[in-house]
Amino acid sequence: MMIRTVFIASMCAIAGVAWAQQPPPAPATTPANAGSLSKSLGLLVYPAKSQDAKQQAQDEGECFSWAKSQTGIDPMASPPPPAQPAQAAAQPAGPDGSRLRGAAGGAAAGALIGKVASNDAGKGAAIGAVAGAMAGGAKSRKNRAQAQAQAQAQAQQQQQAQQQAAAQQQQQRETFNKGFSACMQARGYTVN
Repeated sequence: MMIRTVFIASMCAIAGVAWAQQPPPAPATTPANAGSLSKSLGLLVYPAKSQDAKQQAQDEGECFSWAKSQTGIDPMASPPPPAQPAQAAAQPAGPDGSRLRGAAGGAAAGALIGKVASNDAGKGAAIGAVAGAMAGGAKSRKNRAQAQAQAQAQAQQQQQAQQQAAAQQQQQRETFNKGFSACMQARGYTVN
């Protein structure tokens, strides 16, 4: 008896979830929402031959389908997300170790030169370390400047890609609207 009750309760819960997940029925075309399709396209449609709202809504639906099939464009579909350019490895904003590596390399070279030139490896190492640190700092600044320039170039490319996508979407909408308008005019409507 307990298993049967649990089974029935489970089935009712599953049916309730399935019913809740069904999409709501499409709104009926009434005079209140007639012409809403053309308005969503940014067009004004006037029934030049005394068509009623129901007829206009039916004609708009048929012309929408016809224009969609002729142009291959669905203006109600959400646009694809803009493509993200590949991100280059970002240079760290802080120290990158160039000064330390330069100082170490300079000290080693300075010690060798100091030993050969004046038999004072310590003095040569100190001079080499300072020179190496300065060279490493210059390299670090150069790396940061290159990373910043690359980031700016990527930002400009992304902005251009977004502008091109927006222009393409506008062109597709205009093409679709021409087809939709031609169909509606053939059915006796004035379209602006």
